[in-house]
Amino acid sequence: MNWKLIFGCSLFGLAMAPLTVFIIPGKIEPAFWLPVFIICAWLVAKNASGRYFLHGFLISMVNSVWISSAHILFFDNYMKLNPEMWQMNMKMPMPEHPRMMMLMMALLFGAAFGIILGLFSFIASKIVKK
Repeated sequence: MNWKLIFGCSLFGLAMAPLTVFIIPGKIEPAFWLPVFIICAWLVAKNASGRYFLHGFLISMVNSVWISSAHILFFDNYMKLNPEMWQMNMKMPMPEHPRMMMLMMALLFGAAFGIILGLFSFIASKIVKK
């Protein structure tokens, strides 16, 4: 495993964390993540010696730590930028503890997006020449 690559690519998540709290609303956030995933997949394909899917998966898991930490720490700002999150929170199992719910959901979202980035990385490994 190339941990330097995993941590380095996760810095995109660290950069996106404050942007998603203060500038980028959730409605358009996927448009910003798509290029990040493409760049990370390319970097994994170029620099990893194998286990491309796992590299992509772990990058997203570390990204979820950065993102969820920012969303929890700057909860009020995040909710102001994403008012639809209040309605979604009311439908969740613990509506009176939205930060705790965010923390629990971070693992699920990290894993889901990890599968996507893992697949991107695996596919990129078949396309990109080292």
